[in-house]
Amino acid sequence: QVQLVESGGGLVQAGGSLRLSCAASGFQFSRYAVGWFRQVPGKEREFVASVTWGGGYTYYADSVKGRFTVSRDNVKNTVYLQMNSLKSTDTAVYYCVSSDRPLYVGTYYSPDEYSYWGQGTQVTVSS
Repeated sequence: QVQLVESGGGLVQAGGSLRLSCAASGFQFSRYAVGWFRQVPGKEREFVASVTWGGGYTYYADSVKGRFTVSRDNVKNTVYLQMNSLKSTDTAVYYCVSSDRPLYVGTYYSPDEYSYWGQGTQVTVSS
């Protein structure tokens, strides 16, 4: 059974930091790209960041570049999202995702490329 379980969300003041973690099980985690999306009520899910299977390449939404860092540990089957300099506009439910097939440059940003999704963790940034 495939599982992606996020943790680390919570309430933080603007300018602060949070680190999200996502523990994966039930599939070959190390073979595929993993990443994060986020969603605000009433809006579509938005790409945040992704990292290739080996961790060598990372992709970010323009809105988080320079502030967020995605990484993975293929021994622990875990993906992380370090979020610094948080803004109120970062408030959302954050979802951990994994693909189940090779992705190509230009496709990492699409939610359709990710077959596995976690249940989400709330991040609230107070201004």
